Amino acid sequence: MTRNKKKRANQEGTLPIVHRHAAGIDVGSTFHVVAVSQSADSDPVRSFRSFTGDLHHLADWLSEAGVTTVAMESTGIYWVPVFEILESRGFEVCLVNARDAKNVPGRKSDVKDAQWIQRLHEHGLLRASFRPAAAVVALRAYLRHRQRLIEYAASHVQHMQKALMQMNVQLHHVVSDITGVTGMTIIRAIADGVNDPEALAAFRDVRCKASVETIREALTGHYRAEHTFCLRQALQLYDAYQEQMCDCDAMIEKALHELSRSEQSPSEPLPKPRTKQRAKNEPRFDIRSSLYSLIGVDVTQIHGLGAYSALKLISECGTDMSRWRTAKHFTSWLSLAPGSKISGGKVLSSKTRRSANHAAGVLRMAALSVGRTTTALGAFYRRLAARAGKAKAVTATARKIAILFYNTLRYGTAYLDPGADQYERQYKQRAIKSLRRRAVALGYEIVETSPAGT
Repeated sequence: MTRNKKKRANQEGTLPIVHRHAAGIDVGSTFHVVAVSQSADSDPVRSFRSFTGDLHHLADWLSEAGVTTVAMESTGIYWVPVFEILESRGFEVCLVNARDAKNVPGRKSDVKDAQWIQRLHEHGLLRASFRPAAAVVALRAYLRHRQRLIEYAASHVQHMQKALMQMNVQLHHVVSDITGVTGMTIIRAIADGVNDPEALAAFRDVRCKASVETIREALTGHYRAEHTFCLRQALQLYDAYQEQMCDCDAMIEKALHELSRSEQSPSEPLPKPRTKQRAKNEPRFDIRSSLYSLIGVDVTQIHGLGAYSALKLISECGTDMSRWRTAKHFTSWLSLAPGSKISGGKVLSSKTRRSANHAAGVLRMAALSVGRTTTALGAFYRRLAARAGKAKAVTATARKIAILFYNTLRYGTAYLDPGADQYERQYKQRAIKSLRRRAVALGYEIVETSPAGT
């Protein structure tokens, strides 16, 4: 092959440069390796420590090299300070999934990883992961922290129940929830030194189903000092986390107010709530009104989504649904859409991808709750659970709720539940239509008859 032919072949095989001033970062816990193009700097690969001052030196060097966009992998939480500092300095930061930037087999090093990420980003071969606006990120951080506080408090509820069991106080057998009104009043009295079953049973709330006599028998126990001490300390720790949650609720309400400040107030009043029942561990302020002022629609009208669930979804997805072109793209991001592993025209697998997406978890919980209702979504869940199993029914129902949530936020589509009966009638019509089509294909004809006894 002549020299000109070799040159032409190399030019034809070269990938087009999409981001000419791109950089790649291999993120680590103690240091980060940064790579720029060979033409940008004589020393194109440098290492920077993870200290804040070094991260600003990193940003200064990228500015001197003329870099405008930076790509990095989402490694643990080590990427967060780098991302936030570079974003505040005006760089376009592309956070990518580690599996999308996986290097080819061979020798692996931090330098080669950074150069590989830079090369892929330069040719536009990396797809940025979704990250909401900074104000929504702050709201998400508060809500995720609040969820951890709930989990920490729950462990101390278990400690209280263990102490009661060691005293042979069967409180959990006579009240449905020991953290309810009756349960907590009795526990606080025991922690204060009250051991008389008659006096403890008098704290029974009028709404408690168990009688005073039953509660008195359940509270007759062996009140040893060491078990009472353990109960008292577990109660104090539980109360401490409840106080922390109150402070967190104030920050969440403030974050929602800051988000809705730039939004136009809805012209129509807030619709009546679908249910007056509040979710357990729900923040102590009017979530529906705050969300309605923010997004202008009431997503809690969708069955399965309460005010707290809707708030979690907004904190994970943001309010701008145009980030996903269609509802199918949205459900794919949630890992609720069927997979599409196809090779040679043959479907190898259609399983949904495993994911730790927080929004998908909220939607799955909504699907479980809606499966017990007399709604169209509930009828869909029960029919699919009987045919394909509960796991697939949860995923499919969560996907339907996600589509309703997407359409409500993006297009303002009002949700109207046709009811379980309407769904069953539509299902019957589809089944009859399918039977007719199959009968015609086999050369038969279906004749409708009246039910027996009519």
